[in-house]
Amino acid sequence: MSTSNAFAASEAAALSATYDDIWLVAGQRTPFADYNGPLRDASATDLGICAARALFASSGIPAGEVNAIIAGNMAQSSFDAYFLPRHIGLYSGVNPNVPALLVQRLCCTGFETILNAAEHIALGKASVVLAVGAESMSRNPVAAYTHRAGFRMGQVDFRDFLWEATKDTAPGISMGDTSENLAKRYGISREEVDRFAERSFGRAAAAWDAGWYADEVSAVSNAKWELEGYKPRGIKLADRLETFARDGHVRATAFETLQKLKPAFGGVQTGGNSSAIVDGAAAVIVARGDWVRANGLKPLARIVGGAAVAVPPEIMGIGPAPAIRAAAARCGIAVSDIDRIEINEAFGAQFLACQHELGFDPERANSRGGAIAIGHPLGASGVRLTHTVARQLKADGVQYGVSSACAGGGQGVAVVLENV
Repeated sequence: MSTSNAFAASEAAALSATYDDIWLVAGQRTPFADYNGPLRDASATDLGICAARALFASSGIPAGEVNAIIAGNMAQSSFDAYFLPRHIGLYSGVNPNVPALLVQRLCCTGFETILNAAEHIALGKASVVLAVGAESMSRNPVAAYTHRAGFRMGQVDFRDFLWEATKDTAPGISMGDTSENLAKRYGISREEVDRFAERSFGRAAAAWDAGWYADEVSAVSNAKWELEGYKPRGIKLADRLETFARDGHVRATAFETLQKLKPAFGGVQTGGNSSAIVDGAAAVIVARGDWVRANGLKPLARIVGGAAVAVPPEIMGIGPAPAIRAAAARCGIAVSDIDRIEINEAFGAQFLACQHELGFDPERANSRGGAIAIGHPLGASGVRLTHTVARQLKADGVQYGVSSACAGGGQGVAVVLENV
């Protein structure tokens, strides 16, 4: 079933742009750790510092070349969270005179760091931008918003922010419920969703075993970062670990195992066929072409353009479909021209609904696994997805790729890349 006409208005209202001679040069991320796993004691700021330092070390690009920082994060995970983008720059070696900006578009936040970087360059504000997405799901707080003036007996209202934030108070449903709405709309069965989840786990495990992620992921080790004149920061792994090197949720998982899990929202979605709750960070360098050429660098991909759209909140997971169509149209290509597609697997039925809507070959999408297996650290996923698809374009020798995700409240963002 296709409802593409229903999203024509979303595509027409898209915020979209194209870019000339702007490049995704290099990227690196931490391994993603299961909720309450090895990274549970690290704030999003420290995870972002890890990713940025790993990027500079692996790429050989001096941190001093950066002249703008764009960072993304969803939930505050430390009392110094306001300073996240600034501290990522300071403690990763970026010139202390370089300004830093925090952006947020829910689950699409990571894409916004890259698109904002491209816009900084297009406007002539910067030549080399560090874009970082970071998220600690484990350190989401137990919070109260109503007690500043005290509370009456029995009126204490502390809640789990991680759980409460999944509920959209406009339609009055959770994000998982929106995926169930899509499953009904597109006739997607529990078996289809579990088969898809099995494939996600299998592809991610195979990619790790084949060494695919060795060039994308840098191990996290216990560290202390000194900064002259300021207090040191650092990271210490939980469970007495010295090093954490591989995505913790990735493991081959059989369909039969997935079928045994109970529905989480009364339908097709379970804990096994939904995105894993993880901690992690990812970083990329976005730069102007003349700087890239002057330094003799071989970038991963050209950033062609991107788009952000809005869709009804009760079917928020369909957001990537109109976002990809709008971005492709703005970039002068058809969806059928896109050789590699990375759509965040927030929920299995949500991804399958986007596939139904766009009609792409599943072999072109999420070919090295997705968020069901790897995880979805909210502010970091867009950076990971965009870096991953850029690497795929090079490795597979194809021209166009797109990264995309839905966002709570009913939005979608897509970034179009070209292997030149």
